[in-house]
Amino acid sequence: MQSRFATLFGTFLLSIFTIGCSSPKKEYATMLIYGGTIYTVDSTSVTVEAVAIKDHKILFAGSFEEAKTYENERTELIDLKGKTMTPGLIEGHGHFMGLGYNELNLDLMNTSSYQAIVDAVAERVKTTAPGEWITGRGWHQSKWDSMPSETVHGFQTHHLLSEVSPDNPVYLRHASGHAGFANAKAMEIAGLQDLALDGVKSYEVEGGEVLVDASGRPTGVFNERAQTLITQHIPDRTPETDIKAFELAVEACHKNGITSFHDAGIPKETIALYEKMKSEGKMKTRMYAMLTGWDEDLLNRWYEKGIMVDEDHLFTIRSVKLNCDGALGSRGAWLLEPYSDRPGHFGHETLPMEFVKTSALNGLKNGFQVCSHAIGDRANREILDRYEMAFKALPESALDHRFRIEHAQHLHPDDIPRFAELQVIPSMQAVHMSSDRPWAIKRLGAKRIKEGAYMWQTLLQSGVPIVNGTDVPVEPINPIANFYASVSRKTLKGMPEGGYEPEQKMTRAQALKSYTLDAAYGAFEEDIKGSITIGKLADFTVYDQNIMTVTEDKILDTKVVMTIFDGKVVYNSGK
Repeated sequence: MQSRFATLFGTFLLSIFTIGCSSPKKEYATMLIYGGTIYTVDSTSVTVEAVAIKDHKILFAGSFEEAKTYENERTELIDLKGKTMTPGLIEGHGHFMGLGYNELNLDLMNTSSYQAIVDAVAERVKTTAPGEWITGRGWHQSKWDSMPSETVHGFQTHHLLSEVSPDNPVYLRHASGHAGFANAKAMEIAGLQDLALDGVKSYEVEGGEVLVDASGRPTGVFNERAQTLITQHIPDRTPETDIKAFELAVEACHKNGITSFHDAGIPKETIALYEKMKSEGKMKTRMYAMLTGWDEDLLNRWYEKGIMVDEDHLFTIRSVKLNCDGALGSRGAWLLEPYSDRPGHFGHETLPMEFVKTSALNGLKNGFQVCSHAIGDRANREILDRYEMAFKALPESALDHRFRIEHAQHLHPDDIPRFAELQVIPSMQAVHMSSDRPWAIKRLGAKRIKEGAYMWQTLLQSGVPIVNGTDVPVEPINPIANFYASVSRKTLKGMPEGGYEPEQKMTRAQALKSYTLDAAYGAFEEDIKGSITIGKLADFTVYDQNIMTVTEDKILDTKVVMTIFDGKVVYNSGK
């Protein structure tokens, strides 16, 4: 009896011990992805065979055999069928609402002549009521196949445009956004058509200029801040069109594999729209927004309020965007030496450098990253100088500032190492080189191009990451074209053989990292996204071929076929 009791008691103790020491309940995946090449952008493993997701985070990344242990009857299975997957792509510098409105308004991105613009407007006039504004964006005179017979400083004049649109005010933004083109009706509304300028060849306004012809009359081209002479008369956007543009932008991101977006400068109205879209469950792209530096009251309110880091990782505000010079195409970029094709002209300082210094100090004091637009070498130098002054004034606050220069397109050789020295991040759009380099040499000359333009590899080797992107709608949001430009340094027509300044090419690994992990770092988000790593957000982009191994001449044939956002498939081409 005692022996039996001892046996039963021992069995009881063993069961208690077993229960107490059993492993925790195994987690199961809501999605399992396998069957293709998966690039992680994680230093521990370049590729994996499979990825398991639980809800909106990565549960496992590794072998297919081990990944299968996370499967149960409710797990969604995605067989890549030989396709390639990377972390979700991050648009490192773009204009989200500009992307959406480009879908609504006249898209002139692919126009190849002035006549093509005139024809597009003439067609739109047919369906537009008299007096109603016609707006658009995307033309670029340096990319046209031919120039009209009448030009001023390399730009067209308004006469042909005005002939086809006598009853509708028209304003067409340059692809860069740093200039615009108005017809006679728009200038009449603005009180500028009869402007008498006594035959001067240009008319300067603070931070910009109105181009005029030999008789002193406006040509229709408004450069940099002079654009406000026209744009202040264009009716405000409506809530309905804002929502439509937002939805179109989300759709465009999904089709192009973009799961996160650095929105380079938004006003209070757009902040309110994004908050509304998030509250309604429509924020399907992770938004890292920069406050527009044009609104000092807005900045001061946010300095007092403090940064907003969204725990849902959908809409974060912790940076400020300053617009400090213009674009190279419109000769607005601020240079140390005059333009090669416009002697005596240095471009425009579109924001006082004292304000840059003040903003840098305010950013450090209040925890805001400062991101300054600079294309010309003087703008880049002046901004680096102001950043450095702020870092020296507030060294404790500058330990992990991650201040950025947006574009950093043309640098003086002496300033290139300063990015690493000051830990300033260059946010550069590789596709700008592809689009601009054929004519940029006319603006800067061979020496300045060779020594300081589009210096990707030199900057990377100095020890700083590069945040890549397209500057949409300045360029199409297509990441494949941008990736191709990064690794080939060719135009999208494949020219020239070997690429422009080939020593500055990125490797494919560098290019992918600039679109994922380095872009995440540029937004203080490398711990939650940018690589396929356990615990990070489940955002992925799937391609129909391997962008890391396909021959260079086939890269542009690549298509995004699936986008996974927050653990859910939000785009599937079905191919």
